[in-house]
Amino acid sequence: MSTFEQFFATTELGWLLLLALAWLVGELGHRWTKLPRISLYALVGFACGQLRGTLLPAAGDDTGMLLANISFGLILFEFGYRINLRWLRINPWLGVSGVLEAAVTCVAVYLLSRAWGASMLTSLLLASLSMSTSPAAVMRVVNEQRSAGQVTERLLHLTALNCVLSVFVFKVVVGFWAFDSSGNVWQAVSSSGLVLVGSAALGIAFGTGMPALLRRLGPLSRDATVGFAVAVILLVGMAQAFKLSPLLAALAFGLVARHRRVALTQTQRNFGALGELLAVALFTYTAMAVEWPRVMAGLGLALALVAVRLATKVLCVTALARASGSSWRKGALTGLALTPISVFVILLLDQTRYLGIDLLDQLAPLAAATLLLELVGPAVTQYALRRAGECHESEEA
Repeated sequence: MSTFEQFFATTELGWLLLLALAWLVGELGHRWTKLPRISLYALVGFACGQLRGTLLPAAGDDTGMLLANISFGLILFEFGYRINLRWLRINPWLGVSGVLEAAVTCVAVYLLSRAWGASMLTSLLLASLSMSTSPAAVMRVVNEQRSAGQVTERLLHLTALNCVLSVFVFKVVVGFWAFDSSGNVWQAVSSSGLVLVGSAALGIAFGTGMPALLRRLGPLSRDATVGFAVAVILLVGMAQAFKLSPLLAALAFGLVARHRRVALTQTQRNFGALGELLAVALFTYTAMAVEWPRVMAGLGLALALVAVRLATKVLCVTALARASGSSWRKGALTGLALTPISVFVILLLDQTRYLGIDLLDQLAPLAAATLLLELVGPAVTQYALRRAGECHESEEA
């Protein structure tokens, strides 16, 4: 290793230059190609991730993933705020379509993986994670395109259902794995059920307490962007400290805050410059978790998994589109927009390190699928929203 490479590999300057490069490529690439910025951030992150130990410090510190979790927490808070539970009660068929497409996706991916020769545990993990749609990717594309309309709202609500169901099934599978490997019932229960309950309870506590605090502050809290950002950062830190799920906690925080009649100002969309900066870190660092040997090892099953997952989501949402008050065309576009998965999966898998395992190392097909959908997923969502005529991106963007 040259002195030049050693300097970057042993200092934090490599990380800073990486963020600067990702931001620059994202801005210029978006102007030239109109691709979502987050896809370009991920491309830079994946390419530079192969240079760890040379131009970047070797893996082992949690700084990048802490920033990623904070950024994801901010996005999930806003995402949860956009979910209207009353709409799901008025239109139960929308909820039915979400549960159906998640369940069919889970079963289809499980059968595909078993037919490919994977073990039962690996197949269950792939199936549970394939149910999900990345709320970070969806939210960033929606905000970047200033998308609004029936397809956009259905996409947000179905994504929320996918995430909750995926987290639940994933935690059950991890609990099963813990019991199967240790025979310890308490470890199995604590790694699944208690994590889900504790994470939701923490988010609900923040969602109840923060609005009450803002009302006590009165006029001082008129623009509460910083207050909500600090609350989300604190929530993510507490969730990680207590080995809970920051993802579920942040989603519950936003959901409860909406129904406590807290109105977000325009400034709080994306959390302004803070949200933009952390989004660069989120999509860059998570793409770095995917290594080229893993991608090549699982590429065949990954391509089949992506195709099956896309087909089941599009078909199921389209089949129930008329029953839920939409057209078949909009149903198909909504199913197509559910393509992103990557960031959610990587951060969920990162939490399993608390159990002493690295599932990303064991799931080569998932690593390959993650890379494919990290780069292509946001572009597919953007295409679907544009075909639905719901994008209102400004000219200067």
